[in-house]
Amino acid sequence: MPEAPDAQHRRAVMLLSVAAFASAAAARLCDPLLPDLARSFATTPTAAASVISSFAIAYGLTQALFGPLGDRLGKYRLIALTTLLSTLGALGSALAWSLDALVVARILLGATAAGIIPLSMAWIGDTVHYEQRQATLARFMGGQILGAIGGQFIGGVFADTLGWRWAFAFLATLYLVIGTIVLLESRANPSTHHRHADTRRQGIIAQAAQVFAQPWARVILSIVFLEGMLVFGALAFVPSYLHERFGLSLTMAGAAMAFFGIGGLTYILAARHFVRRLGEVGLATGGGILIALGWGMLAWGASWLWALPASYFVGLGFYMLHNTLQTNATQMAPAVRGTAVSLFASSFFLGQSLGVMLAARILAVSGIVPMLLIAAAGTPLVGGALASLLVRHHRTQAA
Repeated sequence: MPEAPDAQHRRAVMLLSVAAFASAAAARLCDPLLPDLARSFATTPTAAASVISSFAIAYGLTQALFGPLGDRLGKYRLIALTTLLSTLGALGSALAWSLDALVVARILLGATAAGIIPLSMAWIGDTVHYEQRQATLARFMGGQILGAIGGQFIGGVFADTLGWRWAFAFLATLYLVIGTIVLLESRANPSTHHRHADTRRQGIIAQAAQVFAQPWARVILSIVFLEGMLVFGALAFVPSYLHERFGLSLTMAGAAMAFFGIGGLTYILAARHFVRRLGEVGLATGGGILIALGWGMLAWGASWLWALPASYFVGLGFYMLHNTLQTNATQMAPAVRGTAVSLFASSFFLGQSLGVMLAARILAVSGIVPMLLIAAAGTPLVGGALASLLVRHHRTQAA
């Protein structure tokens, strides 16, 4: 039975949130860099988007390894090591001599950064009661949200000033410093020494099979795949769209997307209120509707100013929906929680990678408006489906 959080535990969660900042920043850093990368490598922004989809694919696929390793070796220590290893992929990205080399470096970065957020969620699931878990996960997500904001803003600033290579050099420094601090914490803080699950006699396939054997796990994994596809497929191209259509600098385009993070922070700051007033069902339904509203505003907005409230609504809606999915993911298969949450993250990022590829195709053929409207139509369906299934799941548990 997990113990209630204390001061040491809260500090450990805070440092995991800082590590999540670096992971999220790496995922979103390239969004505003696409025009600069296209010019540097003499290609198009849609072709340069392979640096985003390659990261997401590597991030998603390696989850199958980190989950079982975390269950066996200890999650907090493994988070520290993967954060430090991410320095190599970020540094390789800074030194890339071609688009193909940059894609390879991004694959390496995605493969190592993959261990940070899902293992952090699983560790929180191991150490916090379910009743307190959604609020604790919401606090942890603060770093992830700031990373999404910071990644886009940092990418825009460097694209407009020193160039894209310095953006990756900055990221490498960030990983090195944060990884060192988290490693020291893993040795000094007793709350990080939580006993991991005894899965030594189980192979990776057996642990994954244990997760997929749960019907509710299959539901959550399917829905988070669709969520990642619909939200982040479109989001990757918004800074380029604002830059090309309205003439915003890449710094300003990245700053405008900060309202996505502000929407998320609104949810984080009022998470207990949201959970108490809306419950999981209301959060799922409302989240899908708010995301659709944001995409619709962005599609039809005649000025770049529409991007500010649009990004805010997408951010608020996404974190309402995603935090609900996250909380359920930590309880899908408690005996192999690291594996379960890693499969959750894998589904989410594989959905993102497919979303980026599909969005790039739609953008090339039909333009930005059809792409945004497809995302707007899909998210309320995903949120509504989750809400309906949650009602059924709660009834089954109560019976």
